[in-house]
Amino acid sequence: MAQTTAKDHTHIEINLKTPPPPPQPRLSIDCSAAGQFGKEQSQRVPFFKTLYSQQRRTKREDAWVISLFVIFHLVAFVVTIIVNDCWRNSHHDCALKPLGMFSFQPLSENPLLGPSASALDEMGALRRTFLTKHHQVWRLFASPLLHAGVVHLIINLSSIIFVGIHLEQEFGPLRIGIIYILSGFSGSLVAALFLEDRPSVTSSGALFGLLGAMLSGLLRNWNFYSNKFAAIVAILSISVINLLLGLLPYVNNFANIGGFISGFLLGLVLLFSPRLAQMPHSKGGLFDNEVTFSVKLRQKLDRPKLRSVSLVIFSLLLAGVIVAVIHGINVNKCCGWCRYVDCVPSKWWSCNDKQMYCERAESEGRLTLTCNGSDKFRVFPFTGIKKARIEDLCNLICS
Repeated sequence: MAQTTAKDHTHIEINLKTPPPPPQPRLSIDCSAAGQFGKEQSQRVPFFKTLYSQQRRTKREDAWVISLFVIFHLVAFVVTIIVNDCWRNSHHDCALKPLGMFSFQPLSENPLLGPSASALDEMGALRRTFLTKHHQVWRLFASPLLHAGVVHLIINLSSIIFVGIHLEQEFGPLRIGIIYILSGFSGSLVAALFLEDRPSVTSSGALFGLLGAMLSGLLRNWNFYSNKFAAIVAILSISVINLLLGLLPYVNNFANIGGFISGFLLGLVLLFSPRLAQMPHSKGGLFDNEVTFSVKLRQKLDRPKLRSVSLVIFSLLLAGVIVAVIHGINVNKCCGWCRYVDCVPSKWWSCNDKQMYCERAESEGRLTLTCNGSDKFRVFPFTGIKKARIEDLCNLICS
């Protein structure tokens, strides 16, 4: 009898245990319908958040390419400021004087809080004379690393980090790295067609390449994302801010336009479906484990005609611009108003592109520069100025 009671007690304890929770229903998306026009997906995610972002939150190494480019830009700017050395070359006539050799040129000379024109020339900025007469092709590769000032640096790098990291985590470092480099170089080539005889940097071209790729990625994967209006507003806002910055001296807006076109075309070629093939088989996320190899292959070969046409157009445009630059074509001769796209004159800065000449006179430790053909002059309480720096001051006085 005692044994029977024990058995019954055991039976009751087993029945009183909390039953296991029912299995959660799995969410799935019909991958075969992802590219069909007009057919809505059963599940959408916020723009530029991967469909399996939870599995990739720990993969912070995916942002290493953009981080590397940002480091290159920072190092190039620090070297530029050291070469500029306003404290010594401008005899303490600088903005933010407490920074010493890291101080900047006066705002009347550089409204972006940056180096002098001669320092930008020395570091590799684009200038028509250097490309057409001296054939310094290396400037096409150096200029995309340079910034006109600390204002330009902060706005440009902040935009690159905001856009680039999202794109890199979404589509991978290889594709974004290719788009960044080719867009920067293409922007530099387009800028060379509209150059005038003043220094010009093209670092924003790569940013606009990312913006163009961001737009094409949104259009190509339209059915995967929600909040599309917010994404378009972000693209427009960043573009407008940086285009307005390009109306100031030293920042080339034509590089921005060329970079955007290149990035858009390259985005159509490279930014096919977000990296679905890297989905772990042990974790379904929003995709079931039964995603077949044929579906993955279809995602990789998505829209081959569009990708092929975009690649051909980009190749032809790049080849045409290279040939035009080699032959020294100056588009400004055919377009009188194009110069205002790159720099708008103001009482706070000058967009003058003509080389000015000044008469130089030294007396009792003072330097007097008088603009040729004009009564404009300025007296400096020091001597021993470099020739390149005298040209900067002469252009400033005569403009």
